[in-house]
Amino acid sequence: MRIATTYENGEIFQHFGHTEAFKVYQVEDGRVISSEVVSTGGHGHGALAAVLAGLQVDVLICGGIGGGAQAALQRIGVELCAGVSGSADEAVAAYLAGTLSCYAGATCGHRHDHGDHDCSNHTCGGGCR
Repeated sequence: MRIATTYENGEIFQHFGHTEAFKVYQVEDGRVISSEVVSTGGHGHGALAAVLAGLQVDVLICGGIGGGAQAALQRIGVELCAGVSGSADEAVAAYLAGTLSCYAGATCGHRHDHGDHDCSNHTCGGGCR
């Protein structure tokens, strides 16, 4: 199994469509055997689903995520656990232990004008609202 998190400085990055990196964990027998930080290559929003497909990710743990991106992940068969914040490593450990709380309503349902705000400063279960 491969689990990815949106990633910045050890933490779950809070806006899927603007993440610059994923941390990808290789899991065997319920434990992490390796991990690596992978650049998104400057891709954003819908193109990120293709990045995850190329990385053969089974599960994505993230903060806020828009409806279009959710649909793209569903189409490629990636399980989504949204609305998560804090340490990426701790989130993956909690997921594997069956104790990670995901928030199905952690969507970014508005158009973003990043000239006047930073999405990481507000929440909807951990991401943009």
